[in-house]
Amino acid sequence: MNIDDIKIYLPKFLSADSERELFNGLKDFPENIDERLYTTYLIDSEIIYQGDGLNNLLVINLPQSDIKAAPGIILSNTCDIDLQNHRNFTSQIVYAPIFNLEKYKEALLTNSKKTEQQIDDHIKAIKKQEITQIFYLPRFQGKLDESIVFLDRVNNMPNNLIDREKVPNDRIFSLSDYGAYLFLLKLSVHFTRIQDNVERKGIIK
Repeated sequence: MNIDDIKIYLPKFLSADSERELFNGLKDFPENIDERLYTTYLIDSEIIYQGDGLNNLLVINLPQSDIKAAPGIILSNTCDIDLQNHRNFTSQIVYAPIFNLEKYKEALLTNSKKTEQQIDDHIKAIKKQEITQIFYLPRFQGKLDESIVFLDRVNNMPNNLIDREKVPNDRIFSLSDYGAYLFLLKLSVHFTRIQDNVERKGIIK
């Protein structure tokens, strides 16, 4: 990341102080992946924001058919899932489940053929946000242990099934400007990078 180039892509709506804080956070990446990824500023809001961690989201892991409530992170854009944004069709809210990092590590130690050192190196890479399909969530005191999100394990359900009045109670975290920017970078890298080395020509007649 060229930090001078990043200035071009900083959000234009931020105050000078918020922009400076975001810029300084990005400058210190990845050594500062800690609680500064979160904010308590939006904790009482009934709006669901992209990157919010919420409890009680319905999760299914196909081909298994059982559905259970679990914590998850919102992938949908904030505006798209705003109930005030009236549409001609019913919108879905898209999210991915949140997994405890320590339990994930224990499962690897038990079931993987990798050495303990290889697994430790893998966990370190996760914590530096180096694994493209995994978003690392640092500990948030009193709210969340170290956790991970697999961006390739996406779920969805009708947007209006989530009672907005209950959102403040179900909210585990909201991302800060810095956290939201990193989240968008990870989403962009996972879903939109063009590296398949396939030449996609027009229709051949």
